[in-house]
Amino acid sequence: MAFKRIVRDKAFWKSVIIMGLAFAIIYQFISMLFDYGGLDFSAFYEDKLAGAQWVKFVIGTLVAAFLYGFIITYGQFVSRIKKEKRERQN
Repeated sequence: MAFKRIVRDKAFWKSVIIMGLAFAIIYQFISMLFDYGGLDFSAFYEDKLAGAQWVKFVIGTLVAAFLYGFIITYGQFVSRIKKEKRERQN
């Protein structure tokens, strides 16, 4: 089964982490640009990280990053498996 083969691969999980973290960082910078009209780190900190709301922000960002990384990386690995299968048949 392709799913089990993919999730057992250490390279898959490394790609999930890298893709997810890249997504989270880029998403937060773009979000900051739209929300604050520039790179206003102090306003971003006050809105997202000050007080007890930082826990919800960090957990939400990590969950979104993991889901994005998993979905994108899984698609890449499925595509790679299909390509290898086609090449073996030819």
